Amino acid sequence: MKNSKPLVIFGESILPGEHKTINVEIARLHTTTKLNIPVIVRRSKIEGPVVLFSAGIHGDEINGVEIVRQIISKKINRPLTGTIICIPIINMYGFVNKSREFPDGRDLNRVFPGSRKGSLASRFAYNIVEYILPIIDYAVDFHAGGASRFNAPQIRITENNPELKVLADVFNAPFTLYSKNITGSFRNISEKANVKMLLFEGGKSLDINNEIANIGVKGVKRLLHYLNMLDPKQIVELDDNPSIYIKNSVWLRAKCSGLLHDFNLIGKFVTKGTILAIITDPFGKFEQKVKAPHDGFIINANHSPIVYEGDAIYHMSKTSTEIEDVY
Repeated sequence: MKNSKPLVIFGESILPGEHKTINVEIARLHTTTKLNIPVIVRRSKIEGPVVLFSAGIHGDEINGVEIVRQIISKKINRPLTGTIICIPIINMYGFVNKSREFPDGRDLNRVFPGSRKGSLASRFAYNIVEYILPIIDYAVDFHAGGASRFNAPQIRITENNPELKVLADVFNAPFTLYSKNITGSFRNISEKANVKMLLFEGGKSLDINNEIANIGVKGVKRLLHYLNMLDPKQIVELDDNPSIYIKNSVWLRAKCSGLLHDFNLIGKFVTKGTILAIITDPFGKFEQKVKAPHDGFIINANHSPIVYEGDAIYHMSKTSTEIEDVY
């Protein structure tokens, strides 16, 4: 069915069949230099859903930015039906400074729904809620692990949500984690607005990992194909291996401070007692083995070469319903 209604985003109208880049300016830099956040919109002439692909809520999580960049450069954002909106970098301020936060020190992903007269981060959250959320039906928000912690590629959804479960199955990341919405997060406010959002995690901050990016792009194509939005020129790569669902997980923490030598078991299934890493001092006096306390998948690994006692160094799935920090 053809559609003739204009879509209005940040005061700009996009007609069916049109594409437009809207440069949004919330506030300038302290040098008075303009800092625009490009919102890239492509519409089909045929009616259909409105889907958002976003990244860079945390300005140092560049791997997500790379995934959305590829969606655009490979022309995956040209919809057969409906509308695709891409925001490769939401927190342009943090991206410029290679920082997770906004210049006001706030984490954008903790201040939604924001406030029109609040802090800089809060004002930006307000604009996303005011002008983007009301017009979208689906969203995938791309993230990476912070503070040198590498996330195995995974989708995060809330439990007991059949619609999200179906979408997660379609995206088919190697792992799907059931995780509660965090108050003030983009995902939390999206659920309240009845937007079906998948949160993708993969890789680590200030890093581009091609394998993670490929997994993200393939998942996007499968999702668009399911929604009947994918351009027929695009090839969908199906995966016979279903996503591994993880309900319970624990963090393993460093028992001592020192140099962390990771054995690169991210994404792998390990058995109880497997040596995941060793922690040493710089002077060759001791070596402390880090062992898996139970069977499970390693879904996050700390890639920092230096750790302190109590630092989270591995995130590991657990079959038990009992949740606790271990090691």
